[in-house]
Amino acid sequence: MEETPEAPEVDEARQAVIDKLTEELGEAVVGSHIRPGDDVWVRVTAESWRTAGLVVRDHLSFRAFEYLSAIDWLPNPYGKNEDAPTDPRPEPNTDIVTGYAGGDTRFQVIARVQSYTSKLGLNLKVDLPDDDLSLATWLPVYAGVNWHEREVHEMFGITFTGHPYLQNLYLPGEFEGHPLRKDFPLLARFVKPWPGIVDVEPMPASDDEAEAETEEAAE
Repeated sequence: MEETPEAPEVDEARQAVIDKLTEELGEAVVGSHIRPGDDVWVRVTAESWRTAGLVVRDHLSFRAFEYLSAIDWLPNPYGKNEDAPTDPRPEPNTDIVTGYAGGDTRFQVIARVQSYTSKLGLNLKVDLPDDDLSLATWLPVYAGVNWHEREVHEMFGITFTGHPYLQNLYLPGEFEGHPLRKDFPLLARFVKPWPGIVDVEPMPASDDEAEAETEEAAE
């Protein structure tokens, strides 16, 4: 059996991506993280978001757009929605712990791009202040971002300034709220528990357990 090679302690290729971004954006790069041999994350300021997209596209050859989404780092204040409704609900927990490259706010937008030449992927992240959930659209950078920004606007309530058509993709026009926010209650789960909680089938017995049950029945 072949041994899996250990990941390198220093990832020069991904470090070069961070260095180039820092050279182009300066203090607008506020955080970064490398998982050697695997992936890289860079966090930039909201003001530099579109410029960062242009830099990674035109200066770092990340020509392929993969996705854009949002992260709500607020812990779910309702506990696990799959718990039965008779379970006591925990006190709301508002301690926010962010992921790779850090963060200073509850909401972040994250986008992933890919380079055909270097074969590297890059995750770009940006913090959004709670009192200003808006960000410049990436449509002039990657045309494929169109419906991704519409989805994030619909599900998280984040506005992409300059996007010409931020209309709902899934929800009816009169729908109120943003279902992917952690503080959006899934009312159906308060009325009826997740089916898997109720309809739990026992695990099949092991051979030893089955033999023991047979012996007990024979006695």
